[in-house]
Amino acid sequence: MMTDPIADMLIRIKNALQARHKTVVIPASKIKLAIVKILKDEGYIEDFIYHDEKPQGKIEIILKYDEFKRPVISGIKRISKPGRRIYRGYKDLPKVLDGLGIAIVSTSKGIMTDHEARRLKVGGEVICEIW
Repeated sequence: MMTDPIADMLIRIKNALQARHKTVVIPASKIKLAIVKILKDEGYIEDFIYHDEKPQGKIEIILKYDEFKRPVISGIKRISKPGRRIYRGYKDLPKVLDGLGIAIVSTSKGIMTDHEARRLKVGGEVICEIW
């Protein structure tokens, strides 16, 4: 039984990047889909395809590399875990590498980046950091 599906998704992405895979497939959920949409909007992944299958869909993530075949994502870190949830107000949200990376935050207005949460002045649970 998996206790932290978001950490599993992040580790699958990290391992696929290290192995230089073109795609990685993960089991789908609403929160994972929201995180993947943010990764695409921020330019960390090429694209994603949602496969609606029963009983649980799948998300196929197309990974992104630079012209020297190095992964665009150089680091992923899970912040809030099932055993220890981390909540921050909008003033206290982390700045990942002084703004070069992003933190993904689950707020009352949905899942968004730390930049957007600061702009909307909402805090929430810090899910992960990506740089």
